[in-house]
Amino acid sequence: MIKVSPLTDLTKEKFYGLFKDYYKELDCEDDTAHLLEEYIMPDLLAGLIKIDLLHDGEGYSGFVVYQTDDINNDWNYREGEGDIREIYIAPDARGKGYGKFLLFTAEMKLFESGAKKVYCLPYEESAGFFEKCGYADSQEYCEELDCNVYEKELSEHKCSCKGE
Repeated sequence: MIKVSPLTDLTKEKFYGLFKDYYKELDCEDDTAHLLEEYIMPDLLAGLIKIDLLHDGEGYSGFVVYQTDDINNDWNYREGEGDIREIYIAPDARGKGYGKFLLFTAEMKLFESGAKKVYCLPYEESAGFFEKCGYADSQEYCEELDCNVYEKELSEHKCSCKGE
């Protein structure tokens, strides 16, 4: 049975491990320990972002970082809209629908908090995943992250993930 739950002190080290794997896979040279301690965890504790972990019955195999954009947040690209900032499923857990489940869970939480629209700024390799989950290329370009903005209207209890 898969379960999605918010990051806690008890699951912090699991998240750190997954985050390091995620950045390694992206071939990012950023210091993940610095990012986690100086940016991500303070934003989480301040209530600016949310982090959920996916447990697949055997262990933690994924995470999603999301927020509702707000003027008080350093990253406020589209005020009032939901933002899927990061989503990751460990390679050995892919192809099982876990990413779609994790994304849908974050979308529902964003909807319940008042967001009517959600967007993401995906790397080119992950755009197809978001398209399968109902996101469309808005044709808006984000220079800072060098990618197009993908967006989706949110509605209650509507999962629009397709296939696989």
